[in-house]
Amino acid sequence: MAKKNDGNKVLAQNKKASHDYFIEDTFEAGMVLTGTEIKSIRNARVNIGDAFATIRNGEIHIHNMHISPFEQGNRSNPSDPTRTRKLLMHKVQIHKLLGLSKQEGYSIVPLKIYIRNGYAKLLLGLGKGKKQYDKRETAAKRDAQRDIQRVLREKQKVAR
Repeated sequence: MAKKNDGNKVLAQNKKASHDYFIEDTFEAGMVLTGTEIKSIRNARVNIGDAFATIRNGEIHIHNMHISPFEQGNRSNPSDPTRTRKLLMHKVQIHKLLGLSKQEGYSIVPLKIYIRNGYAKLLLGLGKGKKQYDKRETAAKRDAQRDIQRVLREKQKVAR
């Protein structure tokens, strides 16, 4: 029997997060899912573009994460695809994250969803918001690096 290899298969990624935030630290969290939500996640029918996390009463929750209903689902399909879901983390991690996120300009941002050892995991980032000039500077650096790579590729083609 062949062994399944589900190790770290990225199913959804928040590309806007690296554009809008300086990600300073990352944390891995499990998710409390109901019904057929895990089947939809395995089919990559999840969107975390508008999602954000909050900490209340020592528990961490994610809001606005959209998990599409499973097509072949039954009555255990959740009716609200953007409901608030509880995240599973160690209490020490939650307290550390709470202390860091209380500082001015910091947010808890979901970065990606992936499957590890059969369980859906969410990678959370502690992000400090970028100003407009920081975004322009990042774009300029990326463009310059792209130009350098293009010139190097052209020189390698000519040398051959």
